[in-house]
Amino acid sequence: MYKAIFMGTPDFSVPILEALAENSLCEVIGVVTQPDRKVGRKKRLTAPPVKKKALEYDIPVFQPEKLSGSDELKDILNLSPDLVITAAYGQYVPTVLLHTPPFKAINVHASLLPKYRGAAPIHYALINGEPETGVTIMYMEKEMDAGDILSQRSLPIEETDTVGSLFDKLSLLGRDLLMDTLPDLFSGEIVPTKQKESEVTYAPMIKPSEEKVDWEESAETIHNKIRGMNPFPGAYTLLSGQRFKLWKAEPIKRKNEEVPGTIVELNKNECIVACGDDTALSLHEVQPFGKPKMPIRDFLAGALNYLKEGMHFDNE
Repeated sequence: MYKAIFMGTPDFSVPILEALAENSLCEVIGVVTQPDRKVGRKKRLTAPPVKKKALEYDIPVFQPEKLSGSDELKDILNLSPDLVITAAYGQYVPTVLLHTPPFKAINVHASLLPKYRGAAPIHYALINGEPETGVTIMYMEKEMDAGDILSQRSLPIEETDTVGSLFDKLSLLGRDLLMDTLPDLFSGEIVPTKQKESEVTYAPMIKPSEEKVDWEESAETIHNKIRGMNPFPGAYTLLSGQRFKLWKAEPIKRKNEEVPGTIVELNKNECIVACGDDTALSLHEVQPFGKPKMPIRDFLAGALNYLKEGMHFDNE
């Protein structure tokens, strides 16, 4: 049985670790994940999801603040793994760990490379209105997500998908693809494919300034942005000068001549906002400043006292 080190941190990585821990092809001899962090308003020290799962299987866990140059890196190398497998680890992997194992290091990446190299491929696939996405398993190199491709598998993006739903789908897709790929990797039957540099696009971390909705854009573009930031980090606009988050919306067929950002239709069930290109967006789930998420009907039950048609969501 081959010996593997698994590196991952969030919920996305958990099904992949589970499959590896229960397979008969390789043994997970160690798990590398991010350190425990303080979470929530009470700042409780919380273990990453991957650590919790690793402990269930009695797999040794390494949590260096920085892996490069650490004692933990020496300990991992001393275990003499045959392969390193990463999936959303969230930290730079030292070159020595990429190339020392006989089968090197591979990564489960949530995009159809060379599209969307980087930390937020699922977000950008939705934000950009892609019709499909998928998972790529490739060799890891010093340059982010630039290694040769071992295998790929795609899935369609549904109109109702959000970052949350695609994380779940792609996690399972990545798990299945990895388990189908490992036998061929170990037997030497895979011929790696180089990525086409001319087709490379990037998906860096979302900046806070990018979370704002620009009402000058079309309703479809804004809709994609909202679902491409749900459940995190969350798209927002401003209402009466305060942050007003938008979690679900729907582009509707309605020709508008109003200034984008203007509330053009308002009743106890609907809030329709003018957008660019003479389009409109119906808000379905929102979060006023200081309050929880709520259906638009619940928000309007109290907001109709001050919210009126003709008011404007201020994005400045």
